[in-house]
Amino acid sequence: MDPQLLQHRLGHNFKDASLLQQALTHRSHSALHNERLEFLGDSVLNCVVASLLFDRYEKIDEGDLSRLRANLVKQQSLYEIAQRLELSQFLRLGEGELKSGGFRRPSILADTLEALFGAIFLDSGFDAACAVIRALYLPVLEHVDPRTLGKDAKTLLQEFLQGKKIPLPQYNVIATHGAAHNQEFEIECLVPKLEIQVFGTGGSRRAGEQAAAKLALEAVQQALVKTPSASRKPRARTTQLKLAGIATIQPDAPERAEPPAKGQRPDAAERGASAKPLKGDLLDKAERPEKPERVEKAEKADKADKGEKQDKAAKEPKDAKEARHLAARGDGKTGGDRNEAVAEPISAAPAATQSKTA
Repeated sequence: MDPQLLQHRLGHNFKDASLLQQALTHRSHSALHNERLEFLGDSVLNCVVASLLFDRYEKIDEGDLSRLRANLVKQQSLYEIAQRLELSQFLRLGEGELKSGGFRRPSILADTLEALFGAIFLDSGFDAACAVIRALYLPVLEHVDPRTLGKDAKTLLQEFLQGKKIPLPQYNVIATHGAAHNQEFEIECLVPKLEIQVFGTGGSRRAGEQAAAKLALEAVQQALVKTPSASRKPRARTTQLKLAGIATIQPDAPERAEPPAKGQRPDAAERGASAKPLKGDLLDKAERPEKPERVEKAEKADKADKGEKQDKAAKEPKDAKEARHLAARGDGKTGGDRNEAVAEPISAAPAATQSKTA
């Protein structure tokens, strides 16, 4: 292509045409390449963009100005300006870079544009370089929102979703198109919670993700405007209680346990009917006198009966016991045996009486 066409697009005519030729030469082409001019042009670019931002945004502090400038001078921004100038048509590349599609590579185009800024600075001074840079960047600044502080689309989408407490987006490579040296990536961006799916394309995976993120951010904002409560959590169910004719709203309480049985402690009722009371548990004072008193009376009566029987058994004479024993056995004996059995206690009676008298 004719270098005059490029000079016309830049708005600057070089006095030294060799500077323009060197600025357009990649290191793969010859030893006299544009890397030194790129270094110089990078510094000039940063100075001019900083001056533009300083004059344009009076209320933005130093930190925000630095982030905004970094966004404007990064490779992607320079690549977009180089595409507007159709700079790829004027590059001087080696055979290897030509075959691999170096004339479309964002890094090569961005570096060449910076080399042009450096060449203009050497050719005509800082003011000439400043005029060219200002003319190229003013259209870009018209579309810059200072509230975003120069953040890219992926960062803006992530921060927006985090502010709404929505899970982060997912990026997937759907397909690649074109030859190996000139591929175009198709990227899918998903926001599952809002059921959003968009697609973006770019010359690299990163560029495709940025394009998809930009579309996703717009879709998310529209979805939340239509359904502002989409990202809110549902409120807990409430129960309306009426006390003394006044309705009050209170959160749901857990189901009440059945009231404890009579004489059972509340904690025992909560443990269940099969739970055994712990050792050492205290009984209610109102119930303690009833059951123990009845038990004590019954035990005393039993003891009294047993004592009387024992006393009677001790006082009964031995001969009477033997007489009853023999009488019980007398059914199977003869009459003589019965007489003997009856005679024995009669003869023994005086002996027992004597022993008592003694």
